Amino acid sequence: MTRQEKAHRIARILAELYPETPIPLAHRDPFTLLVAVLLSAQCTDKRVNEVTPRLFAAAATPAAMTELEPERIENLIRPCGLAPSKARHLARLSRQLVDAHGGVVPCDWAALEALPGVGHKTASVVMSQAFGMPAFPVDTHIHRLARRWGLSAGRDVRATEADLKALFPQGEWRMLHLRIIFFGREHCPARGHHPAVCPICSWAAETTA
Repeated sequence: MTRQEKAHRIARILAELYPETPIPLAHRDPFTLLVAVLLSAQCTDKRVNEVTPRLFAAAATPAAMTELEPERIENLIRPCGLAPSKARHLARLSRQLVDAHGGVVPCDWAALEALPGVGHKTASVVMSQAFGMPAFPVDTHIHRLARRWGLSAGRDVRATEADLKALFPQGEWRMLHLRIIFFGREHCPARGHHPAVCPICSWAAETTA
């Protein structure tokens, strides 16, 4: 089976398992999605969704966020972990959005990645989920599964992203990103995984790592 044939079969299985692809991070608009994605670094989506209601009740716009002291932001987001650095990023990116973008999250790769605390993966999620732009966000979990399934031998997430974009049609990137995340959580964990009973690894896995 070629890598392309394998990718096609994997996409079909994922579509059957997850016909709907709801965004797991609760949000109202591009700004609240951006904040939620930033908070999700080294934190579960469930925990982020428990924290953001209080944060957004205090500040749901860039302008409102700039009115909060970083210490106040830090206290509101503390359960997410890495609270001091995340609070600084939120304060600085909100100020930058107000000063440089009129308080609006820009639909622009370079502008997004220039925001404090916003890397390529975060920008990819916002461009894809908030603005419907072609993007295939790859985090460490998708990177792990792509290697496990033999879809990429990339040494880092950027290389894996390029491999996955080459294998799957552009119109499927947004849904596949979420479907792979859902599948990884429910069927293909990093530890305690049993490839023989996995709907994909049972036939696709090139490694059990």
